[in-house]
Amino acid sequence: MSVEQAPVQRADFDQVMVPNYAPAAFIPVRGAGSRVWDQSGRELIDFAGGIAVNVLGHAHPALVGALTEQANKLWHVSNVFTNEPALRLAHKLVDATFAERAFFCNSGAEANEAAFKLARRVAHDRFGPEKHEIIATVNSFHGRTLFTVSVGGQPKYSDGFGPKITGISHVPYNDLEALKAQISDKTCAVVIEPIQGESGVVPADVAYLQGARELCDKHNALLIFDEVQTGVGRTGELFAYMHYGVTPDILSSAKSLGGGFPIGAMLTTEALAKHLTVGTHGTTYGGNPLACAVANAVLDVVNTPEVLAGVKAKHQKFKARLEQIGEKYGLFTQVRGIGLLIGCVLTDAWKGKAKDVFNAAEKEGLMVLQAGPDVVRFAPSLVVEDADIDEGLDRFERAAAKLIQA
Repeated sequence: MSVEQAPVQRADFDQVMVPNYAPAAFIPVRGAGSRVWDQSGRELIDFAGGIAVNVLGHAHPALVGALTEQANKLWHVSNVFTNEPALRLAHKLVDATFAERAFFCNSGAEANEAAFKLARRVAHDRFGPEKHEIIATVNSFHGRTLFTVSVGGQPKYSDGFGPKITGISHVPYNDLEALKAQISDKTCAVVIEPIQGESGVVPADVAYLQGARELCDKHNALLIFDEVQTGVGRTGELFAYMHYGVTPDILSSAKSLGGGFPIGAMLTTEALAKHLTVGTHGTTYGGNPLACAVANAVLDVVNTPEVLAGVKAKHQKFKARLEQIGEKYGLFTQVRGIGLLIGCVLTDAWKGKAKDVFNAAEKEGLMVLQAGPDVVRFAPSLVVEDADIDEGLDRFERAAAKLIQA
């Protein structure tokens, strides 16, 4: 028997929610594939993907099936016990990557928290407490906990919350000389996003990641790749490090891993993992059977030659059309990114107006993203149909035309 639900609308947000978000004026209520419907029944095409999360779109039958099946079996037992879906997922990730060990949590911030704590613990155990410094990059984003927001290179997110965690420095992204000047034998880890996501979809140069790997080896520091936004097929490889041919010591994953169900993972080697002994780190919900069952289904679909090749083909389709639109309306100077993580850099005339583009797209029935004020970001489903790409980009062009006329 279903209980009658009280009606809610967008205005309720301002009455009952903490005001740390400014959500759009409509409320999505249902999704199928790359289409979403709001409370009024209006249909939108989704090129936002829940911020690079809905890797298989909405209500994908494989994910619905996995979740429903597991929901009828076992939801939660804690890490006092292990569970079958978690062990299967760990096997899949280990078999498919450089890693030999997996740690499961609930978000990208938690995966990075675990990665940074592991790096400091390894250095502490092997070299002593002096070796604890972490080098990150300017404009990086690694999560919202106090540790991860301190490592992230955007003061607007970390200022105003009291003393920051010390021993963290920031160098310009893609600048190997700056990293070389900063790294020392006190450095325990260098953390890099293979593509900077939140600050504008900026891909790393191959030589930069190769150089970072060599510097870390030279100084006995660990190389951490934050693949929260780039992992699980987003670049057309299962993880972006494979695209670059540079292997990290620790990798963080989340977002796409659960296809919409909250899960995060830290992947590493056996030699490093053994430094997190019983009791040194933990999580109540991490590795719960529901999340792991869904993530197993995500990997079964995504980690196939057809889907990964499809991501590369869809990238070309997006890029060609977006460049055409950008040129026609004087909107973009550049379309950059890898796979289905794409950033369109606004021209000087439109600098700072990514939100205006977001709003104009929504009026035409299209969901897109920003990556800072100067970049429009696309992170659609990896299996978005070509017909949806065409229709979505038609809507985007209509939005661009109206923006220019306004």
